[in-house]
Amino acid sequence: MTAGQARQKTAGREGAPAHWTTRHWLRAGMGTALLVLVLLSALGVWAIARATSITDELVDTRSPSLTNSVRLEIALVNQETGIRGYGMTGRTQFLEPYRQGLADEKTAVDKLRHLLAGNAGGLADLAAVLDRARTWQQRVATPVSSAPPGTPVRLATDRAAEGKAAFDHLREAMTAQQDHFRQARADAVDDLMAAQRLRNWIFTAIALVIVLMVTAVFEGLRRGVTTPLARLSEDAGHVTRGDFAHHITVRGPADLRHLGADIESMRRRLADELTTSERQRRLLDEQAADLKRSNEELEQFAYIASHDLQEPLRKVSTFTQMLQRRYAGHLDARADQYINYAVDGANRMQVLINDLLAFSRIGRFPHDSEPVDLDALVDTTLDTLSVSIEEAGARVTRDDLPTVTGSSTQLGMLWQNLLSNAVKFRDPDRAPVIHIGVSREDTLLRFTVTDNGIGIEPEYADRVFVIFQRLHTKDRYPGSGIGLAMCKKVVEHHGGTITLEPADGPGTRISFTLPAAEPTRQP
Repeated sequence: MTAGQARQKTAGREGAPAHWTTRHWLRAGMGTALLVLVLLSALGVWAIARATSITDELVDTRSPSLTNSVRLEIALVNQETGIRGYGMTGRTQFLEPYRQGLADEKTAVDKLRHLLAGNAGGLADLAAVLDRARTWQQRVATPVSSAPPGTPVRLATDRAAEGKAAFDHLREAMTAQQDHFRQARADAVDDLMAAQRLRNWIFTAIALVIVLMVTAVFEGLRRGVTTPLARLSEDAGHVTRGDFAHHITVRGPADLRHLGADIESMRRRLADELTTSERQRRLLDEQAADLKRSNEELEQFAYIASHDLQEPLRKVSTFTQMLQRRYAGHLDARADQYINYAVDGANRMQVLINDLLAFSRIGRFPHDSEPVDLDALVDTTLDTLSVSIEEAGARVTRDDLPTVTGSSTQLGMLWQNLLSNAVKFRDPDRAPVIHIGVSREDTLLRFTVTDNGIGIEPEYADRVFVIFQRLHTKDRYPGSGIGLAMCKKVVEHHGGTITLEPADGPGTRISFTLPAAEPTRQP
């Protein structure tokens, strides 16, 4: 199968619902929910818009139309009352209701025309009312109101029957108009009530659908996510508690099944690693036993080296020295030279063996970890080196040294080697000045031993801490080349580091760290 075919097959599988991940199911569920909510929202908006439209029409058109129709009727009745009074008495005060009725009529008619714009039936009713009003006004109202005041108007008496009939026709037209307005208003109220009921049903249905959707979402999450995760957590808990043989199986979306498969694979690997580590542990136990036997053999070797090997070496050294004292001057110069070589070699071999024994014992045997007062320890070291310090004319200064936790014996070897080196590798042109400094770095103490001696080149910074590494000949500066290597081993055995740092002036600065002593807890 080619790579393209494999990708197509994988894509086809991922498109199937059985291979959908939690994200796919959530997208599908949220998409469906959003679609349903959009449709329900559109339906709700339509219901609200319809109720609002009917309400607006009822408030802005139907009710005001009926109100202005009544105002128009009142204006025409006021006109008829004023004309009838003026016709009977000839008094001009009766014309005031008539004139006010004309103004109110114009206002009501203008408002009705505005309200009935686009309403053919309403405009037809208004036209019928106005037509009959014009007939009455032309035949009765206008002629009577034009007659001179002071005496009853004869024309009003002559046209009384005609005027009454014309105004009755006008009343019929206004009654028909108002009936139509009342019916339209009642229809609008009925439509509004129906729209409100429909709106209430729609919002009730929306609420029910939302409740069903929320229930479906929670049920889907419970079945598709929380329950599989709970089962996965329970199975993983068995493995966490050490039951590595417990199989992990997960049902649910594809990504949760993949997660379960990954955890199952991890469980199998852990089980395999546990089996392997068990075998390695047994192997380490065997190696530890071998190492223990090897250490015991090394201890025996150290005993032999410190006693059995040194005994013949002491004999060689003693007899060569006796030979040197007894036959000095009795043999030729070359014989005396050979004897000197033998004595010197035996002495240096004895020193080297002792230094090697001391170096090999550091870290090989557990030391007693105890608080060590470095001020007292350095005083003891200076007292031990007092002869060489006085001969060199050296001056040693130091900061107040703290108490550390470690082996006093090994730390004594550390200070003795550092201070003796500072005195030994002095510059012949100036008296040695040695300073011991200390500073705190978190949980560590950093110590520095600075001198003004011959110094060490930076390229030899790492080499000087290697065993048997010498930068000078033994004729100029005697020694075994183990001192700084021993210092490094002591410092590292106490959990610190030792380095050669650049000095501010001529000479050497050795820096090393030691853990600070833990403060004593008060009861």
